[in-house]
Amino acid sequence: MSLVVAVQMDPIAHINVAGDSTFAMLLEAARRGHTLLYYTPDSLSLRDSRVTALARPLEVRDVAAPGHAAVGAPSRIDLATVDIVLLRQDPPFDLGYITTTHLLERIHPDTLVINDPAAVRNAPEKVFVTAFPHLMPPTLITRDKDEINDFRREHGAIVMKPLYGHGGASVFQVNEADGNFGSLFDLFSVTFREPWVVQKFLPQVKLGDKRIILADGVFAGAVNRVPAENDIRSNMVRGGAAEATDLTEREREICETIGPHLRERGLVFVGIDVIDGYLTEINVTSPTGIRAIKRNGGPDVAAILWDAIEQRFSASRSV
Repeated sequence: MSLVVAVQMDPIAHINVAGDSTFAMLLEAARRGHTLLYYTPDSLSLRDSRVTALARPLEVRDVAAPGHAAVGAPSRIDLATVDIVLLRQDPPFDLGYITTTHLLERIHPDTLVINDPAAVRNAPEKVFVTAFPHLMPPTLITRDKDEINDFRREHGAIVMKPLYGHGGASVFQVNEADGNFGSLFDLFSVTFREPWVVQKFLPQVKLGDKRIILADGVFAGAVNRVPAENDIRSNMVRGGAAEATDLTEREREICETIGPHLRERGLVFVGIDVIDGYLTEINVTSPTGIRAIKRNGGPDVAAILWDAIEQRFSASRSV
């Protein structure tokens, strides 16, 4: 099966080749003989009900930049004429991002968009996860100071983070009697317009925060991300170290519980975060981790994902 695949992503010249999951997906697509096109989200247009993008032919090689990507001359293409669009631009999940989901929704599912753009729009990572409270640590979403203080009195140490934050930015641990809380609250109030996520602090985060990848609702691979010394954030872009891991019985239960919901929504490429057996986030915009999984002896998640995508494509054409 040879498909025409367009990828919507941030500028490919600036990616971290060694760790970029989108690049791993493109390498596997090329290995399978798919034709690749590349465009950035700012080139999307809607004119007379046609969704177009200024796209370039793309060739990829698994070498260090700048030789990793060769792009051809740009031309404006009708995205209804391609087989698959990979929605892989990085957060922030802002109005610009949301607008791209509205545009891509015009072509899906005739052109298969991975992940389903309407589902991405309706499943912000730190909100969607609250649909599964029995799998989560105690969690509060609010801007109300009294609510946060009540939560602190009940649970002691907490973690605060912006609702639409990403990559571990602005994640703070606040202890029960922390004298900095008032200043932190003021800082969050003037910096972020959205509510904040407040969760009970899980001390076992020092042993790692597992990134688990699901392919069309089924477990595909995992890596444990261990925070750097004197940091609670395990994100690899924040200095977290990746190590091989297996799933516990509890983590398999989490995957089996949420998997059918992801599949029903067309969320084919999903990365969940689990700390000490608690589900903390469901990442659907541009999940990462698949190169780290393979590098640490795990499965080739890119191949597993493409198997799932091709199966979805074939099923959509047989209806």
